[in-house]
Amino acid sequence: MKTKVGLLILAVAVVFFVVGRTTAQSHALNQKTLDNLSTAMHGEAFAYAKYLLYAEHARQAGNKDIAALFEKAAKVERFQHFAEEAQLAGLVGSDADNLRDAVKGESYEVDTMYLGFAREAAAVGDKAAADRFEEVRQDEMGHRDAFKAALKVVESKAGGN
Repeated sequence: MKTKVGLLILAVAVVFFVVGRTTAQSHALNQKTLDNLSTAMHGEAFAYAKYLLYAEHARQAGNKDIAALFEKAAKVERFQHFAEEAQLAGLVGSDADNLRDAVKGESYEVDTMYLGFAREAAAVGDKAAADRFEEVRQDEMGHRDAFKAALKVVESKAGGN
């Protein structure tokens, strides 16, 4: 189970690396630097998620000090390292740009990534993984559709000004 959760988190991190490239990247930085920032951010985001899972496990096992250690490290990974790297990379753009990027990422997850993962897992008899990938895919459809609806609202307000 732990391995499957780790693989799922890794898969999501890979998606953001492949298609989650920002629409608002800083043009003052060299492309290699931007690529390195992207790799670093994905590592920090993965560490953040992983450490929170580790903290939850430690807390359930009665190891409050270990849980606190993982949570403290997770916060640094996300709220310091990731945030500072994202700032350098120009990750966040306008609401419309951010929504377009989110739609693109969620669409890839729905139409390509999770669909393919579910089919591949089913083909080799990994039913639990196939079911999980399909369940996540359905959730991602909801995210994509909500982002699309919000984008329409943002664009209609911008068009009306």
